[in-house]
Amino acid sequence: MFWNEEDEQIIINTPSNFSFKQNLHYLSRSTNECLFLIKEDKVRKAITLGEYTTLIEIKERDDHSLVVDFLGDTRPLSIKAREQVAAYIIEWFDLKTDMSTFYELSIKDPILQKAVTKFNGLRIMGIPDLFEAMVWGILGQQINLTYAYTLKRRLVEQYGRSVMFEGKQYWVFPSPRDISQLSIKDLADLKMTVKKCEYLIDVANLIDLGLLSKEMLLETKEIKKAEKLLTSIRGIGPWTANYVLMRCLRFPSAFPIDDVGLHNALKHITGSQQKPSKDEILQLAQAWKGWEAYATFYLWRFLY
Repeated sequence: MFWNEEDEQIIINTPSNFSFKQNLHYLSRSTNECLFLIKEDKVRKAITLGEYTTLIEIKERDDHSLVVDFLGDTRPLSIKAREQVAAYIIEWFDLKTDMSTFYELSIKDPILQKAVTKFNGLRIMGIPDLFEAMVWGILGQQINLTYAYTLKRRLVEQYGRSVMFEGKQYWVFPSPRDISQLSIKDLADLKMTVKKCEYLIDVANLIDLGLLSKEMLLETKEIKKAEKLLTSIRGIGPWTANYVLMRCLRFPSAFPIDDVGLHNALKHITGSQQKPSKDEILQLAQAWKGWEAYATFYLWRFLY
């Protein structure tokens, strides 16, 4: 059993090779994050449950379990809603993945060995909502991470919802319907390119109309089929597709091989004067087969 309730708290059991500290460090990589707040080894986040929004605070207990408190008067009354909260956290922190095989292959690999030793317990911090994951992938195309966070904040604060607690706003990501009803001009006012505006509205419409869903992609059960389905959508290339497959759909073999961050991390690890070629990366990745997503995530960690 992954979770239970004690008094009015949710208690979530974590695997032995999980580090709350490592994952909080990853979540802290931008001071411009708008969808959660980290303070004093705790993380606060607003989560939407249908038309209802709850505000949670997650911390670690001495027995390495996670304790979830509901802040203000946002504790859901129904057990089903609290189950949804627990499920969201379990998926967000990637708690169901058995990492033992990845650690076994990595400790023998000259590229990954240092990463898994230094960042042991890191998980692929997920983006459970498909629309949010796809939007984040689109926003990050061909710009630096700092500006991508700026665009996300503008989008969220303009079109998302929020709850107030102790004088602070906690935001939730806009829904597909929120964005599908916008014009290109509405989004262009946020200072993103016309193409990105078109892509966001197209994706919002597909999801809102039920023509694309997380379940639909998972039902393919094969990464190549899921990737093909995603790349058939205008504005979704292989990099964005694999980013979504990695962070949202949890395909461990998802591999955003064209990612600039991955190239920079490999250059750092190998001490090379230049970034590796695609063929060189494919050669290195032979040893990571089936775990390319985790290898990429661990290598990214050297960049912040």
